[in-house]
Amino acid sequence: MEGKRILITGGTGFIGSNIAEELAREGDNEIIVIDNLSSGRIENIEQIKASAESTITLLKGSITDLDFLKKSFRGVDYVFHQAAIASVQQSIDDPVASSKTNIEGTLNVLVAARDSGVKKVVCASSSAVYGDAAGLPKVESMRPYPLSPYAITKLTGEHYCRVFTGLYGLKTVSLRYFNVYGPRQDPSSDYAAVIPKFIKSVMENRPPIIYGDGRQTRDFVFVKDVVRANILAAGSDATGVYNIASGKRIDINSLAEMTIKLMNKELRPVYRGAREGDIKHSWADITKAKENLGYEPLYSLEEGLRETIAYLSTLYSE
Repeated sequence: MEGKRILITGGTGFIGSNIAEELAREGDNEIIVIDNLSSGRIENIEQIKASAESTITLLKGSITDLDFLKKSFRGVDYVFHQAAIASVQQSIDDPVASSKTNIEGTLNVLVAARDSGVKKVVCASSSAVYGDAAGLPKVESMRPYPLSPYAITKLTGEHYCRVFTGLYGLKTVSLRYFNVYGPRQDPSSDYAAVIPKFIKSVMENRPPIIYGDGRQTRDFVFVKDVVRANILAAGSDATGVYNIASGKRIDINSLAEMTIKLMNKELRPVYRGAREGDIKHSWADITKAKENLGYEPLYSLEEGLRETIAYLSTLYSE
């Protein structure tokens, strides 16, 4: 993807900034990043700007502001929609705020894209839409069973994408991310994902905390694989919903053990009560993404953990 005008919502955040970095490497692109900086870090974009061949512009604003989006989307070829309140627990604590950002914001993105002649919108969805639906691995044809307001917002976003494709001819893809991890994921956030929290705890010689019995399983996918999936989706003719994952699963006890071993520490996890809204098992069938997008995960969990550990070690040694 070269010589394009590309807009990324939530582009200073974890996944968005990694997408911006890869697109900036590809050469002559004009990249526009929209972010309200509520959870993203402006430093993520400044780091990319320093070595990028592409032009990168940061526009501070919210996806809940439709007029702002319409102005920002003028002349844009592709939109990568990553902006969201991306926390199950936060959605439980404040479902109205999650709905406003994740549902109304996504609708605004689609309206602005439609009215601006955008070629395609690639939206971040979530494996949370499956909830505890019976059957493993999770296949896109399964009936969703969301267990949290966050999951409902993501499922609603998928439906809006489908409707905008059917009614208005706006090409859309919704990528159901499973458990994404990697560089730029913030381990200090109250809502940080398990891998950066484990790494930070072990780095500080503190035992990692496991919620529940640790037998719950997850399908972890490295952020660089997720970035490639986004770019493949934008460049393809495909529309619809796709699982983006590694296609493998590991239980949380084993993840903690692997993290501790890779970091050469002697620690044992401590256990706390299970959290509301958390699902028991998560594992993706990625056949549809392979066949329609050409997606194939390239990183094993161990390889991805090593890169993430190296990044966080550098970050916390500065």
